[in-house]
Amino acid sequence: MWKLLLLLFGLSVALPYANEVNAEEFPRNQAMPVVKVVYGTLNSVRDVSRTELEQDRNNGWHTFGGALLGGVIGHQFGDGHGRDVATVLGAIIGAGVGSQHTAQAHARVIALQELIIRQNDGEQVMVIQQPASNMPLQSGDEVRVVYFKTGVRVDKAM
Repeated sequence: MWKLLLLLFGLSVALPYANEVNAEEFPRNQAMPVVKVVYGTLNSVRDVSRTELEQDRNNGWHTFGGALLGGVIGHQFGDGHGRDVATVLGAIIGAGVGSQHTAQAHARVIALQELIIRQNDGEQVMVIQQPASNMPLQSGDEVRVVYFKTGVRVDKAM
């Protein structure tokens, strides 16, 4: 019985972190129709960051795990209707404790770059995007500005 309780507790603690994904905020691998492409010169590059408060998305698993564990512990007490009452109370208390465990938020910092570009059509634009580790940008680089319906992306001109 104790092995089952330890297993259930371990799962309730570990499951919220199983879905953590380090995906780019602005993915570079999605096929999207291009509205226009303009070439230009990168005038300045400045590293900036954005901080977000991120809520735990697995609140339901903590609540469920707490209710399950509380119900199992409550079932150990009393007999007859008293055991049923203890099981229900244990599940309610466990769900409350599990729910409180995830009521916290943590800060997530996203590294971004602010790019000032003088386009060949004479227009100057500013783009904020995540830096691509395989394509570092610096002042003076020839770049292409790719406009989509939903945004813009800057890459080195090839």
